[in-house]
Amino acid sequence: MKLKVNVLFLFILFLCLRAGAQTVAIKSNLLYDLTSTINIGIEFPVAPKWTVDVSGNVNLWTFSDNRKWKQLVVQPEARYWLCERFNRHFFGAHLLGGIYNFSNLNMGFKFLGTDFGELKGHRYEGWMVGVGAVYGYHWLLSRRWSLEGVIGLGYVYSRADKYNCPTCGKQLENNKAHHYIGPTKLAFNLIYVF
Repeated sequence: MKLKVNVLFLFILFLCLRAGAQTVAIKSNLLYDLTSTINIGIEFPVAPKWTVDVSGNVNLWTFSDNRKWKQLVVQPEARYWLCERFNRHFFGAHLLGGIYNFSNLNMGFKFLGTDFGELKGHRYEGWMVGVGAVYGYHWLLSRRWSLEGVIGLGYVYSRADKYNCPTCGKQLENNKAHHYIGPTKLAFNLIYVF
């Protein structure tokens, strides 16, 4: 897992160096910060009304009763700005990919065909890939600082092994596929523009 985190940060650093003298935005999703998920995003221009945003997040924590929502996710995104780059409305498309290890989470609800109640008393370890469309709005606060709200909807394909209990137990399902349609991105970003 540590190697994957290092590869993610090296990739993001490469994108920063490649952007060179162009305007680059560094961002943190405040919603992820509230859930103790480490995250960073980098956005740089590629055309007068187009930018590319690459964000990544990792959550490595295990809580009491072996509750965990461990994940490593990368989400590249192309954005088209209606006004000018880094100002007001934009639309975009994103990809996502990652690995996860969820265990003993008490989320007793169903949403768009996914039963989150199955996370209680079980552990799921697997990977996911997906695609989606986004809408966002960017508020300028000053020359360097801004805020941004983003919502995305899309499709995620996942495969996971299911285990009988959160810490140990017999494997109940091997490499089971799951299809999800619904929200794929929710962000309220604090941004610093270079």
